[in-house]
Amino acid sequence: MLSLPPLAAEPIFHIGSFPITNAYINSTLGVVVFAVFAYFLNRSAKKYYATGAPKGLVNFFEYLIEFVLGYIDGVTHDRKKTMKFLPIVGGMFFFILFSNWVGLLPGTGSFGLYRGGEFLPILRPANTDLNLTLAMAVFAVVASHILGIFTIGFFKYANKFIKFGDIYQAIKSLSPIKILVAFIEFFVGLIEVFSEVAKMVSLSLRLFGNIFAGEVLLTVLASLIAGYGAFLIPIPFMLLELIVGIVQATVFSMLTLVYLSIATSEIHGHVEENHQEIEVSEVEAI
Repeated sequence: MLSLPPLAAEPIFHIGSFPITNAYINSTLGVVVFAVFAYFLNRSAKKYYATGAPKGLVNFFEYLIEFVLGYIDGVTHDRKKTMKFLPIVGGMFFFILFSNWVGLLPGTGSFGLYRGGEFLPILRPANTDLNLTLAMAVFAVVASHILGIFTIGFFKYANKFIKFGDIYQAIKSLSPIKILVAFIEFFVGLIEVFSEVAKMVSLSLRLFGNIFAGEVLLTVLASLIAGYGAFLIPIPFMLLELIVGIVQATVFSMLTLVYLSIATSEIHGHVEENHQEIEVSEVEAI
């Protein structure tokens, strides 16, 4: 009977004091594949654009880029913003999708070594490591704040969370109602700071939980069924995991896109702010 994968990725070897885990090996392979692909694609693009219209792999990649640009345009409604967000959103989408799908290839989770009587798989799906999903979530949220600061200015952006400017304007107006509302909004802004931490937690746990649960399901099915059934029965569930891989990559990249879009937009009123919060809630519900 196969053992269930542990929650934490297992270290295979160490470089100094830095542990190299099986999930880290898988994610590194993904980065290498993308780097090699980008190198040859760049060479092919220069060749084809110098001689005429692109074809083959370059034409296919051009179609993918146009698809992703249209996907981002549907949220930003601004091609300039779309081009700014493309490297982040597109890179996350394709990396997560590749990492999810490569975890279904034969050999992932089945080839390994024994250490102390315990089997350690050399390859483990990258997104079943909470360290990776948390790192991507932190990067997505922090990047949204950095772009927000550069887009609308530090003080205007900071006023979204710590509303000293609104309190100053309210006190200056000498209106008791405005002063009360300003102080209420000040405390609401402090709550927003904690919501940014919640974004990181929800993003990372959603991706980790769905991919890790699929890995456990496939392991349990292969363990309970003997003979050729151990290879045939999990196939429909592997097809389901292909769909889950697309859905989770889409949800993660879409939420990142919404965070970037909100952070780089000036909020002029409560109606606009509530509308944007509803959009985020609808995507998070998937």
